[in-house]
Amino acid sequence: MVVNKSLDEIEIIAALLNDVYTSHGAVFNKRALRLTLEKVRQRTRSEGLGFLTKTLPSLGKAFDKALSNATKLSGTKLGFDTLPDSELPRFLGEFFSLVLSPNGDLLPNPCNNSVRIIRQILYLFYKYELPYSDEQEQQVLSQFEKTEEELTALSPVLQNLEATVANSYSTRRKRFKALTQVDIAREAKILLSSVFAYFDPTDIKPRHGPGAVATKQRLWEKFQWNNVSGRLSRMYPLDAYFYASLSHVCDRLDTLSRISEDDLSARVILVPKDSRGPRLISCEPVDFQWIQQGLGRAIVELVERHPLTKSNVFFSDQSHNRCAALYGSACLRYSTLDLKEASDRVSTDLVRLLFPSHVFTYLEAARSLSTVLPDGRVIKLQKFAPMGSCLCFPIMALTVWAILTAAAPDTDTREGILVYGDDVIVPTAYAANAMEHLESFGLKINRDKSCISGLFRESCGMDAFNGADVTPVRLRTVWSSTPSPDVYTSWISYANSFYDKRLYRTYEYIVGKLVSLYGPIPGKDMLLTCPSLRETPECEKKIRARFNTKLQKVEYRVRCVSSPEIIHVMDGWLMLLRYFSETSSVAQSTTLEYRKHSASDIYQSGRSAVSSYTKRSTSMLVYRWR
Repeated sequence: MVVNKSLDEIEIIAALLNDVYTSHGAVFNKRALRLTLEKVRQRTRSEGLGFLTKTLPSLGKAFDKALSNATKLSGTKLGFDTLPDSELPRFLGEFFSLVLSPNGDLLPNPCNNSVRIIRQILYLFYKYELPYSDEQEQQVLSQFEKTEEELTALSPVLQNLEATVANSYSTRRKRFKALTQVDIAREAKILLSSVFAYFDPTDIKPRHGPGAVATKQRLWEKFQWNNVSGRLSRMYPLDAYFYASLSHVCDRLDTLSRISEDDLSARVILVPKDSRGPRLISCEPVDFQWIQQGLGRAIVELVERHPLTKSNVFFSDQSHNRCAALYGSACLRYSTLDLKEASDRVSTDLVRLLFPSHVFTYLEAARSLSTVLPDGRVIKLQKFAPMGSCLCFPIMALTVWAILTAAAPDTDTREGILVYGDDVIVPTAYAANAMEHLESFGLKINRDKSCISGLFRESCGMDAFNGADVTPVRLRTVWSSTPSPDVYTSWISYANSFYDKRLYRTYEYIVGKLVSLYGPIPGKDMLLTCPSLRETPECEKKIRARFNTKLQKVEYRVRCVSSPEIIHVMDGWLMLLRYFSETSSVAQSTTLEYRKHSASDIYQSGRSAVSSYTKRSTSMLVYRWR
């Protein structure tokens, strides 16, 4: 018997449509199921996967706009046949008719379940990480350069504004009133000055990040300094921030003279994002990344505990924005804003304008001045920090918060502003003005994804309509017939998500393909620390088991994801430097636990911790007893 290990995207749609027929047979009958599936197969044959990854999501975006009362839905304009005497698409028309009127407007009492079904089918393959073309790559790079040109043109405006603010009365306004751009900038600067009043930008703990660097060193090579920018070392001296101790400096006096003080450029790389094209990431020079990690973490810790920001600006918890989006879709009190090219639109001049000078001096020293494009061209950076810099996310969030809070008309509005990166929540009454204020400082609003009217809201992965969660399961990782740890873990997660949404046929189809390729997979009820499915009664019977007498428990031999560990013993001083940067904080938080062990045990565990590495993108599937 030949087992089919391949996966057909159309068959997933077929399984999904069968689930819809099972749960909504009164609306979506057998005839509708057959005609819809035929249409999917016909258009996929003629258009390829683009029908699933581009055409259907385009219809989904137009549908979302109709839910937001932004525009009417017109199936004809999107290349779909329409229902008789209607602008609604015939494709899934049974459900569109329960949400929208024949002219494409939102009905007075739309059906939440129909919205959920439509969006699940239309957005299923929207994030599919298919290989991108050279044309898509060039579009991303061209947009990157175009943004730089626009920021350069904006620079004189912000510089003049900075001079005006510096000469204006700088006391906090006592009552809210209509504001000019100068007033907003001054108030934003006062707010950020309050946040950073007792912040010491030199009190940081530098460390290396897990990502690649422009200078292409491997992890253990990052601790050997071959280049430290003179501009950076003047603010963060070598002996205090780049060496483990003064003794380390003394032992390495012969190498200090060989350390270059050049400003190296960052390096732009393109990484897969989804079916729409690649994402642009900037790899920072290793010396800048070292300081950026420490400075960025210190700013995040400050913002998360400061009274002015701890309830409005978030870096690790998306739940506040998600809940606000869900609540806003029901009561319409809150709107969601999405910033376009957010990380690339925060210019250095804007950061200089808003942030206190004692902080900006160090922020400016820790940013790259230029970057190298894939074709080898070097361009000067006008943006403060591109995506990839550890300073990008916190500075962007604080900039947005400061502008919106400074321009808010009252205290209640200020309290209703929530910022998580480029996802912003504002009171609906303030939304139109908020967008104008942000764009006046060079930021751009993605109006297609911003929801300020209607019953639809979207923020931080929460798609909400009329108080209901209508977030679809979006497939990202492309299926592979060759065993792969990424495919294994991702598709188990997708299957579980479909199960949680009661889409059981889709769940069973994916599970069948997984089992045919990977063999028996454990279920969640087995309570194992490995990727597990919600329900696999037949698989559990086939998994090898044994009784561990030492642990007095039954163990199962199951697949786990493991990354091969690299043991690379560095020079003693470099190992100590890594220990101080990465493990000292852990040691401080577990002092009581360390007291249980001898000094030699502590030494050996610390030595192992700073000499072992996990190479990125080297995960593999292995069998383990769990």
